[in-house]
Amino acid sequence: MGVAAMLFEKKMDPRCAYCQRCAPLDEESVMCIKRGVVPAGFHCRAFKYDPLKRVPPRPAAPDFSRLKDEDFVL
Repeated sequence: MGVAAMLFEKKMDPRCAYCQRCAPLDEESVMCIKRGVVPAGFHCRAFKYDPLKRVPPRPAAPDFSRLKDEDFVL
């Protein structure tokens, strides 16, 4: 996987949804060059990571409710 795997997470599970050898068909399946139509969560030994296909999870929204006005005064 190399350096490209470090772009999003250090421990990433391989999935056909973000493999260079696959093209999306719909939300649940992809077309693989090696295996044909497979589920997006599947992976095989031919997995090759494509960082441009991966959509990282949205960051958690910050919780400002516990802050006070004094926290914003210099």
